[in-house]
Amino acid sequence: MITPPLPEQIELHRDRMWRRDEELRVESAIDAERLIEDVGFANTLTDTRRAGPSLYIAVCGRRDVSLPRNVQKDEETSLAWFLKDEVMRRGRVYYAKLAGGRSMFVAPRLISHFAAVWMPRRKDEPLILSPAARRVLKVLRREHELATTDLRAESGVTERAAFTRALDELQRQMKVIPQDVIYQPTFSYIWMLAEDRFPEELRKRTERKTALREIARAYLAGAGMSLLGETARASGLSRVEAGSGNHQLVDEGYAIRVRQGIYALASSKNG
Repeated sequence: MITPPLPEQIELHRDRMWRRDEELRVESAIDAERLIEDVGFANTLTDTRRAGPSLYIAVCGRRDVSLPRNVQKDEETSLAWFLKDEVMRRGRVYYAKLAGGRSMFVAPRLISHFAAVWMPRRKDEPLILSPAARRVLKVLRREHELATTDLRAESGVTERAAFTRALDELQRQMKVIPQDVIYQPTFSYIWMLAEDRFPEELRKRTERKTALREIARAYLAGAGMSLLGETARASGLSRVEAGSGNHQLVDEGYAIRVRQGIYALASSKNG
């Protein structure tokens, strides 16, 4: 299916909200945090082939952005990577590999909504988490923060691939996050419990239906219009879940349904 071109007013809306403009481009960690707060959630090092806002696109400050083959020698990619690390260290927004194993930022106002969709309650962990993930989580609940090598050794999940899968699983379930990264003498992330960094946000209980609506609202507010399947691809929700969120926005008058699967801000109707 060929995706129809967006109206120019929507492209201009995205230019402003997603910082696809040279005058608005992200140049510092504070700029990056403001972007994330404005859009609600954002990809990290993705280009225009991936739906949704992206730190890398915002660093480039233009619409048509493609990741270069040799990212190590590209100044824009290097800056995006540096800012990703700085934002992670500052800890003012949520950062982890979330749905689909994608590295994403989430604004504090949406953390409880993402958790309502993806984070199991502690009593349900034995039914949902793999044995390896439970072993890693048990160590972090005792130690609170550990470097990758130490965490692998302490957990007893010594096989590298199994350990990586366990960490990815715990990030996806919003249990564990990287809080820092060290490049010398060897590369390593420092891991911690998500609830230690964002205790209030992750203690807050949110109804799943409400969460779907607010995630959809955040995407539509930043995008101006959501094409078929776009909210799902950008957020990691299923199409059914994204559709439920968008339908709620139509019911409350925040959005209009342009046609099946395509939604726009109601405020743009007369724009």
